[in-house]
Amino acid sequence: MKGILILMMLVTSAFAQEIYSIKDKTIEGKDFEMSSLKGKVVLIVNIASQCGYTHQLENLEALYQKYKARGLVVLGVPTNDFGGQTPEDDQAMKEFCTKKYKVTFPLLAKKTIQGKDKRELYKYLTEKTAKNFQAEVGWNFEKFLINKKGEVTARMRSSFEPMESEMFSKIEAELK
Repeated sequence: MKGILILMMLVTSAFAQEIYSIKDKTIEGKDFEMSSLKGKVVLIVNIASQCGYTHQLENLEALYQKYKARGLVVLGVPTNDFGGQTPEDDQAMKEFCTKKYKVTFPLLAKKTIQGKDKRELYKYLTEKTAKNFQAEVGWNFEKFLINKKGEVTARMRSSFEPMESEMFSKIEAELK
């Protein structure tokens, strides 16, 4: 039994290290390394500009402002995978987020998060985490909570609002 527990800890640790090896691009076209988020709690959210859940950008920013000093990073990931609800290019998407919703949290470049061409971050989130978190993303504004060790600890569907008390509880538990 002790051997199984040690093996599970090693596997979990290996998965966590894998997220920190992922490289991507910011919405401004600059290099971005997930390793820059080591030791932080990260809420990864695929975002869209013309979705029924787009209003969540305002609350994601409020959540970021509430907890960023304690180590939370909200990471917005634009995609046009769901109903063509993000037709803008990166520059226009950044302008939309910052002007309409006052977003200051980091945004990655727009890319696909589904299928065989999905970005590396979403390959990790949907294929290489604990079985209960593995599955294709179903719609815009799905959320993945990553702890300070780089492990996915929660996955929340689009309808889960960022300012719900349950979200605060999940984040505060990880920030301790």
